[in-house]
Amino acid sequence: MPKLFHLSCSPRADSESSAAARVFVDRFRQAQPDWDIDVMNLWRDHLPEFEGYVLEAKYARINGRAFTDSQRDAFAVTERIALRFALADRVLISTPMWNFGIPYKLKQWIDVITQPGLAFRFDAAQGYLPLFNDRPTVVILASGSDFVTGMNRGRIDMATPYLREALRFIGVSNVRFVPMGPTTGPAEPIRTAREGAHRRLAEMAARF
Repeated sequence: MPKLFHLSCSPRADSESSAAARVFVDRFRQAQPDWDIDVMNLWRDHLPEFEGYVLEAKYARINGRAFTDSQRDAFAVTERIALRFALADRVLISTPMWNFGIPYKLKQWIDVITQPGLAFRFDAAQGYLPLFNDRPTVVILASGSDFVTGMNRGRIDMATPYLREALRFIGVSNVRFVPMGPTTGPAEPIRTAREGAHRRLAEMAARF
């Protein structure tokens, strides 16, 4: 059964990014009723801290050393998390922008799965090579400022280029971003931005 993997990165179920994701997923279910939808909520699903045996396992692999039993058990947790992403035929990431970048839970997920021999390998002649297959990916990025029309009040969007590069590094280049903002301030610009993003997401989901 083909699978859509939804990485939900907002701690609030009623957030703008969560609401936009529901629009996308509901339309996707209508268009693809036979697909499995695997939702990983980064605030509810367990993510290991990137320290201790997990960190030791990373450097053991980099240096060509065999895992200890503790390192193997810790790395197995990382492998299971990465496998949910690797098995997906399509990916949806819904996230707010926090302090110009991404929430720390999303950064933690990236740090956990971006492991040598799992998400990438190094070749002396070619450099770093990704190990995940490319697949269509949509990123919903909700922000307090408007990064679409330029009314961003001097703020810089560092989330989009970071996510694009982090995903490309592990093999995912077919990424479309759907920015949504402003999500704070006067009601009318918020409503306009929300309606425009929801309309675009519904159209994308129907063809995803």
